[in-house]
Amino acid sequence: MKIFRLIILALAGAAILSSCSNKKEEATKPNIIYILADDMGYGDLSCYGQEKFSTPNIDRLATEGIRFVHHYSGSTVCAPSRGSLMTGKHTGHSYNRGNKGDKKGDFPVAKEEVTVAEVLKDAGYVTGMFGKWGLGYVGSEGDPNKQGFDEFYGYLHQALAHNYYPYYLWHNSDSIALEGNFGRGQEQYSPTLIHDKAMHFLEANKDTAFFMYYPSIIPHAELFVPETYMDKHRGKYLPEKEYKGIDDGKRYRKGPYGSQKESHAAFAAMINLLDDQVGEIVDKVTELGIADNTIIIFSSDNGAHAEGGADPEYFNSTGGLRGIKRDLYEGGVRVPMIVKWPGKIEAGRESAHISAFWDVLPTVADIVEVAAPDCIDGLSFLPELLGQKQEAHSHLYWEFYERNGRQAVRQGKWKAVRYEVAYDYEATPVELYNLEEDPYEEHNVVRQYPEKAAAMLALIKESHVPSDHFKFKVKKKRK
Repeated sequence: MKIFRLIILALAGAAILSSCSNKKEEATKPNIIYILADDMGYGDLSCYGQEKFSTPNIDRLATEGIRFVHHYSGSTVCAPSRGSLMTGKHTGHSYNRGNKGDKKGDFPVAKEEVTVAEVLKDAGYVTGMFGKWGLGYVGSEGDPNKQGFDEFYGYLHQALAHNYYPYYLWHNSDSIALEGNFGRGQEQYSPTLIHDKAMHFLEANKDTAFFMYYPSIIPHAELFVPETYMDKHRGKYLPEKEYKGIDDGKRYRKGPYGSQKESHAAFAAMINLLDDQVGEIVDKVTELGIADNTIIIFSSDNGAHAEGGADPEYFNSTGGLRGIKRDLYEGGVRVPMIVKWPGKIEAGRESAHISAFWDVLPTVADIVEVAAPDCIDGLSFLPELLGQKQEAHSHLYWEFYERNGRQAVRQGKWKAVRYEVAYDYEATPVELYNLEEDPYEEHNVVRQYPEKAAAMLALIKESHVPSDHFKFKVKKKRK
């Protein structure tokens, strides 16, 4: 009997050790925080060259991590870019290729698509999103709770996310009324409400592996920020640009913009607020004792915008790159990306690796050691993060179905762009740029390199798969 008891105790001890081992293994899975600015240009951070204001907290991420200088968004506007980020596909064959929607909301991502959140949830992560979704409404297949997120708080419809004092926000499938904003009220500032929910998520999940997607609505129009931030910036950006918005309460339903009058100050103040919120997230994971096991990624969904009083020329928001939001030149699609991962990423590095939003999904899958979905375009940049040999893309591709149709492809140092393809898809020629010698795309060298131009045009046509939902349309007469 005594021997039997010893055997039972030994087995129980082994089970406890096994359980502890599993918990330890579970704890080693890195937490992942992905912070996404809305329409922040390549040059809107001081660590990327901004000189009129500073972003010390985001700069600190770059100092402590790696800064990518050839990273690209999924598209030149919000919804398709976010769709590319979530599904690992470029807009040549992704399900979401534009900002269109219907009376119920934004065009829903399809059920068969596999998102970053679904990959991580299947790997045992708790998943939360706090901010702007733009990929479907409650009840559709694009509902974030159907796309891998355990918790969602923020805006479902991207058009409503243009306004900072909305009548309501969503918490999962529940519409949460913000009574302080009814009529002309401005009592409940949405970025603050969303940020508070995100901070609570961090506290609630500090003891488990989590993925937090934080798609901020800053600094997209309207340009509106609490007075405490405006007071810091008034009178600093002269000559001031005065924006004449509307003030009849209707803007809180669905545009147009009710931006603050002093739009230079408002823009800088909004980025100041976002920078502070990033700093609070970084400080929170440190306070919770999980900083060494947390990956923080920061980026923007497309290039700088010029809406609601925004003035990208004054702030050099593109960092000198050609074009802005809705362009497929570099200023419309090249965006900042910073990654911090203590003990894994060498601090203060700069990477010239050419990467894009559709690389995030396979990178995340690589980090948690699970297989990425089939039929995606992404390429894991985990080796680049770790300072190891990195595979390069054969090419990157974008298309924009609005404004008479636009397409672009990058292959190494070469960039090809063609506009107004809706007029004659087969015959529209390309512009060709050597980004190594001409980073601002000022010199079209198509005549000097006709064979390269032809090869790039072939890549463009190979990369485009026709869509039943998104077609190149002619909406205005050619001049």
